[in-house]
Amino acid sequence: MNNYEILLNRSPVSVKETDILPEQFKGLYAEVLGKKVILIKDRLCTLEKFCVLAEEIGHYHTTAGNITDQSKLVNRKHEKRARSWAHEELIPLTEIISAHKANVRNRYELADFLGVTEGFLGEAIERYVEKYGVCTQVDGFTICFEPLGVIDWIEF
Repeated sequence: MNNYEILLNRSPVSVKETDILPEQFKGLYAEVLGKKVILIKDRLCTLEKFCVLAEEIGHYHTTAGNITDQSKLVNRKHEKRARSWAHEELIPLTEIISAHKANVRNRYELADFLGVTEGFLGEAIERYVEKYGVCTQVDGFTICFEPLGVIDWIEF
């Protein structure tokens, strides 16, 4: 079972792959007639579906109401909150450390190790810079986001 299928099975709402979404949407979380549903564009590759599904589940956990009009500041904030939820769910800082321990050496390898798209990884790193600054400490490691790397401090 791939990561997308695992996340599908854990989804708190029903998920349907479809070709009816407008071009600008890869996914959509909605409540229709009292039933919550996530729609995912069926033409996406599995990696994209995985990332989009995580974001839509993030909307389930963090958003209320129709936020499709992104010209409104409050809607952009809801969108960012859902994406942040997805970033932290799919790319927890501890997994960046695990990738370092597995000798992952660049963003392409890191995206592959985590099972996400390079674009999603880039957005997550930008979000982590906003949240933590250029570096943060986790479990005795320092994660630097600009440039991306992990420092393992050794006591002498």
